[in-house]
Amino acid sequence: MKHRAKSSKIKYEHHMIKGLREFLEKELEPLEYVTAIFPGEIKRTKNPSSGTLRVKFQYSTNTGAKLLAYGSGVVQEIFVVTNEPEKLKEKLVKIQFRR
Repeated sequence: MKHRAKSSKIKYEHHMIKGLREFLEKELEPLEYVTAIFPGEIKRTKNPSSGTLRVKFQYSTNTGAKLLAYGSGVVQEIFVVTNEPEKLKEKLVKIQFRR
């Protein structure tokens, strides 16, 4: 693909909010049930959150799942291609409890 490193599941077409790239590379990319990761556009939010990154499972889609990443006053959609969205949801819950 045009915006992807040869060995990566992540498409680097858009910028990413602070800390998101490292999170995706460390936590989601190594999962065997994740096929591809597509970060979307960054949008401003009305509510400024703390500077720490939060990633939340939004809902399942036909091809996987939609996640939301919250940063300092911004939100970014992330689409994950997987055939096991419930497993991904459980993984995200465990990661949030670790932080």
